[in-house]
Amino acid sequence: MKALALLLGFAAASLAQTGHQHHPPRSAEEYIRVLNDPKRDAWQKPDEVVKALNLKRDETVADIGAGSGYFTRRFAARAGKVYAVDIDPKLLEAVRDGAPPNLVTVLAAPDDPGLPPASVDTLFFCNVLHHIRNRAAYYGKLDLALKPGGRIVILEFYKKPLPVGPPESMKLTAEEVVSELRGAGFRKTRSFDFLPYQYFLVFER
Repeated sequence: MKALALLLGFAAASLAQTGHQHHPPRSAEEYIRVLNDPKRDAWQKPDEVVKALNLKRDETVADIGAGSGYFTRRFAARAGKVYAVDIDPKLLEAVRDGAPPNLVTVLAAPDDPGLPPASVDTLFFCNVLHHIRNRAAYYGKLDLALKPGGRIVILEFYKKPLPVGPPESMKLTAEEVVSELRGAGFRKTRSFDFLPYQYFLVFER
């Protein structure tokens, strides 16, 4: 039930992004169509986001809450290995369809990304962090998954009225995220401001 609740939360936020308010999709197929809506590219700027990360050919990336693989496939074109992490097996099945050999899917739990210890250089979250309930404990599990010198990348909607995204009550401010990560032993090392509706922050130990 926890997994279902989290999935519906992801779905509600995604549908809000396309103007349908907060009614969850009726199927994984509908959810995939929502996530892959071409209109999303205009404000999500995925290619610019990937370019900003300056991924290396030997780098391992974990896309937490990968959904349909919107970012995951773009990472796989540049990084050495990519984990698509999600709690829904049907979404991961869609990610695997036609995936390159360096893309690995991970069926996670709502409270655990399920990644091997010291296996990831970049942990990537896009519009997902606000769905995680016990983030303090979750950050500890992320810490275990990071390689030395690894980073956590977070994109979240600004906590204010926007034409896309979840209700304002669900959102986290950038200051909240920085404070939480500081409490988990991470410091903000970089930020980007080219996204119109989201802050884009990078953290390291």
